[in-house]
Amino acid sequence: MNDAAPRRARVRAPELTGKGGWLNTGGHRYSLTDLRGRIVILDFWTFCCINCLHVLDELRELEEKHRDTVVVIGVHSPKFAHEAEHGAVADAVERYGVEHPVLDDPELATWKQYAVRAWPTLVVIDPEGYVVAQHAGEGHVHAIERLVGELEEEHTAKGTLRRGDGPYVAPEPEPTVLRFPGKAVLLPGGTFLVSDTTRHRLVELAADGESVMRVFGAGTRGFADGSAATATFSEPQGLALLDDGSVVVADTVNHALRRLDLATGEVTTLAGTGRQWWRGSPTSGPAREVDLSSPWDVAWWRGRLWIAMAGVHQLWAYDPQEGTVCVMAGTTDEGLVDGPGEEAWFAQPSGLAATPERLWLADSETSALRWVDPDGSVHTAVGQGLFDFGHRDGAAAQALLQHPLGVTALPDGSVAVSDTYNHALRRYDPATGEVTTLATDLREPSDAVLDGDDIVVVESARHRLTRLRLPEEAVKVPDVAHRTRREPTEVAPGRLRLDVVFQAPAGQKLDDRYGPATRLLVSSTPPELLREGEGAGTELSRALDLDPSVPEGVLHVSAMAASCDDDPAIEFPACHVHQQDWGVPVRLAGTGTGRLSLVLAGTDA
Repeated sequence: MNDAAPRRARVRAPELTGKGGWLNTGGHRYSLTDLRGRIVILDFWTFCCINCLHVLDELRELEEKHRDTVVVIGVHSPKFAHEAEHGAVADAVERYGVEHPVLDDPELATWKQYAVRAWPTLVVIDPEGYVVAQHAGEGHVHAIERLVGELEEEHTAKGTLRRGDGPYVAPEPEPTVLRFPGKAVLLPGGTFLVSDTTRHRLVELAADGESVMRVFGAGTRGFADGSAATATFSEPQGLALLDDGSVVVADTVNHALRRLDLATGEVTTLAGTGRQWWRGSPTSGPAREVDLSSPWDVAWWRGRLWIAMAGVHQLWAYDPQEGTVCVMAGTTDEGLVDGPGEEAWFAQPSGLAATPERLWLADSETSALRWVDPDGSVHTAVGQGLFDFGHRDGAAAQALLQHPLGVTALPDGSVAVSDTYNHALRRYDPATGEVTTLATDLREPSDAVLDGDDIVVVESARHRLTRLRLPEEAVKVPDVAHRTRREPTEVAPGRLRLDVVFQAPAGQKLDDRYGPATRLLVSSTPPELLREGEGAGTELSRALDLDPSVPEGVLHVSAMAASCDDDPAIEFPACHVHQQDWGVPVRLAGTGTGRLSLVLAGTDA
């Protein structure tokens, strides 16, 4: 072995298995033996998860730069029932522009073999088939890039690196007018403007919802202002029509708001820098100077443009008079907590609809319908939390949705919910507190707009707009309830040691120049599970006390660590924030473990 090579703990990588089979390989099924000699990065993801989508985008440059030495394998590990359907995974792979092989693992077999506990998780396997690093959450690609360089050098010297083309085989493009459209808005002339998300453009359709009238955007992924033919977007989603006749676009993967002048076709940038917001970044200021994070929808309400900031689980607002943005609600912690805006928790807010007295929102990861009052307080109409979902009508307190992405205010004061993973249009009536089903057999509806007596639904996975007459009677559907599919970890009742493992990337150190470099936040569902250990602190290890009378529950753990270049000669060191939220199902048992280890970055000794 090369004496100069770094010493690393190495564990033989378990085999890749998944009943759903492989995508993006031209029908070939791969084993780790087939990939021996290459550096393999396993990306454990699920397509509902905004952090997973961030990592897909982070990986693009690394994949391109190291195309002849690195093979990225997506291991799709579902949270929601719909995500266990193979066709839905195939759709998501195309929808999000995944250009590497994907193993569909609906039963979480490979997830369990690698002891993964969070979406997303990245695992690095060296050319000899050993696991050399694991990272949970986003923001780790800079560390993996450095590790890849070290592995290339080490295994070139050993003669164990094999260069060449990778196993990715691009699927044949489909000739549809739209491709996974996201949102739509009705224009004053009776036409529809649609975000043609996967093709990175906006399309104006005639009143029939089918005939193309105009296209805005070059149709390639990018971030450039300009004319209808030259401007570029990256997976645009939400649209809002303003009084001046322009449209604001939530340009999701560019982390920006764009303005479309319908008269001229010119596209300009209203807010965002193109960079993703990270903890510690400004949360208010001049709109073009503040980073945003995956804005998914926009709506005009009470003199401001509100933004569903899915990437950080918050609501922001843009003030056109001042040209500024600021946070309006949400702490960045992920969950379902009501109350004053500055204390509320959201989980990927993805759809907005305004009425004079309420701003309605679809909170997708909690499968919830929520609203904001004019005083800024946040309330939940439908939804149980991060781990409960299904299709159940009736009283709102026990009704269930499954990852809704859109909400539409109806003329009678009720709201329609695009219940995306249930393939349904649901209705909540605040007057009665009842939830009903308006329509089924829709394919991943992501938005809906009113057009007279009709409601026009964006059927994202059928690549079309579908016109429905608003029904007077609800559709009867059987009750279906689900919980997240992960098996609980057996832990001992009473004292439990929680360790979040973080090892700073090579050449970096924890950065405490501006305060503590680490942060740990712990809570539980139900709250009674934790007798001690709840709350925030700066140490990444903590003693918890679990109530033996609570047989099972979920531990919610949020960890952050900041690291910077460890070289005094560098005047402006590069710094990175590593963060991840875990929801760990636990079952109390006398034979359970007394230590719970969660890997943020590195390996658990």
